Amino acid sequence: MSSQNQINVEIPKDVIDESVADLQKVRTRLAPYLQGLTVKQRKSIFKMGDKTVPTVQKIDSYVTTNPEFVPPYMNVEEFRKDVAVVNQLEEVFNLSGQIYMDVSDTRMLAVHEGLINGMFYYGMVREAFSRGVASARAIYEDLQARFSRGPYKPRANKE
Repeated sequence: MSSQNQINVEIPKDVIDESVADLQKVRTRLAPYLQGLTVKQRKSIFKMGDKTVPTVQKIDSYVTTNPEFVPPYMNVEEFRKDVAVVNQLEEVFNLSGQIYMDVSDTRMLAVHEGLINGMFYYGMVREAFSRGVASARAIYEDLQARFSRGPYKPRANKE
């Protein structure tokens, strides 16, 4: 990525404060209906992909049009509740995902550009330290661990 300045914004504090408050309101409003999962639970259940939601919706349609195939051990009422929640949360899911990606991308770009400028600063501090400038020592020692590279280790192919 280029070192040119690609992000040049200042977000007013009131915009951040109001946005956080609005998101907190959404979270509070939905909290009674949302379910958290542990890491173990997340690993053990079916994952939601592009095909999963339409599959559940299609099965719901078939349960309606062809009820003769509903097994006696299937709780149709609970199934329909699950499908309804999937459908209800779709818009919230999509919008929150878009917000997440936009915030993540903007933050990543700002960190990238900040680190590039930080590396310029660190380079000057390192140069000053190597020339014996006493006031550079504490800064150099503090930042050195963040900018020093370990030995090169090639990545193993995961094929």
